[in-house]
Amino acid sequence: MTFVRKIEVTWGTPRTERADAARNRQHLIATARAMLAELGPDQLTMDALAERSGLGKGTVFRRFGTRAGIFGALLDDGERVFQERVLSGPPPLGPGASPLERLIAYGRARIHFMVEYHEIARAAVDGRQPIPAGSQTPMSRAHIRMLLTGIDLGPADLDLLAMQLTAALDGPILLYVSATDLIPAEQPLTDGWRDLVQRVCRP
Repeated sequence: MTFVRKIEVTWGTPRTERADAARNRQHLIATARAMLAELGPDQLTMDALAERSGLGKGTVFRRFGTRAGIFGALLDDGERVFQERVLSGPPPLGPGASPLERLIAYGRARIHFMVEYHEIARAAVDGRQPIPAGSQTPMSRAHIRMLLTGIDLGPADLDLLAMQLTAALDGPILLYVSATDLIPAEQPLTDGWRDLVQRVCRP
């Protein structure tokens, strides 16, 4: 998952999509982002998105399913951009830095992403349901596991360690924090991540 739901984010080539479906998706995502910036999350509904986009309600419902699905798609779109930065962006987040530097940079960038997408992530949860706990981001775990292989950690169980480090970046934890408290907490969270990684990876 990303923050609150499982999203199919892979490290390879994305699945092909019909040209008209891809255009509709891009148009709906762009329209939803514009509405979110202009009106806030409360006004971003299925009917309002259909009206603003000029597409039929059926198209919007088939694409997203529910109002929460709109926000889930926005989150998914942001995840894909984030993935591109990790795979091919400049170091230290992207390739070119040492594994330890990349691991610290990954946590810092991931926390910033969570802060930036906090409102979208919270709206992706049905407000009548509890925030799920215990889920983790497969992308994060795979990337952290890969970076750990480049660090001399002796006989450590890298799979278990990757799972534990990923837990430190879990989105649901941040969803319990109010938006007003989250922004000032970003720097302490990133400092804590750096401290954690340096202690875990100490020779």
